[in-house]
Amino acid sequence: MIKILIADDHLIIRQGLRLILETEGDLELVGEASDGAEALELCARLHPDVVLMDLRMPGMDGLTAIEKLRGTQPEIAVVILTTFNEDELMVRGLQAGAHGYLLKDTDRRALFDTIRAAARGETLLKPEIMARVLARRNAPTLEAQAASEPVNLTEREHQVLEAVARGERSKEIALRLEISERTVKAHLASIYGKLGVDSRAAAIAVAAQKGLLAPKTTSP
Repeated sequence: MIKILIADDHLIIRQGLRLILETEGDLELVGEASDGAEALELCARLHPDVVLMDLRMPGMDGLTAIEKLRGTQPEIAVVILTTFNEDELMVRGLQAGAHGYLLKDTDRRALFDTIRAAARGETLLKPEIMARVLARRNAPTLEAQAASEPVNLTEREHQVLEAVARGERSKEIALRLEISERTVKAHLASIYGKLGVDSRAAAIAVAAQKGLLAPKTTSP
């Protein structure tokens, strides 16, 4: 069972998500929070596998909660589920450590697939979201220093990074590149170190800012 916590300040959203999640036998809703602070408190007590996190909530917002959760319980995966279709929020959320970014008008299958990928420690971004992350690399709001700092990835690290950006699992990457899963994880650790991140989603966001991902990566 994948234990899920919902953090959203709208009761009707939480109720709707509860009904949707109850239709899947491997998903279990273990708690609901109305703001970021309550989400952190419940996470410490309930230890969910995945948190569905709204970004804009009264009191502590979702971005702050994601950052704090990464510092206290990094094993808990966060999927952003928001009504705000804003590139700045999206990139900040992924950099903060979220494993996915979904809008509240997403379909059920995308929601379930993203939750299950996050529970496995993987990042699943819809092609249109990935395209927007890539587009952000030329946005004027990017920090000049972060964008200009050179990152030297090996050819194999580039291959692994692009596969991650396509949403491939470690097992799939290993099979396609004819290497072991352990080697894939070693490459990921090296990529994280060079990019100064600690998650797949953050690696994708930072790599896109630095121009390390090609637009073809977004192809299904």
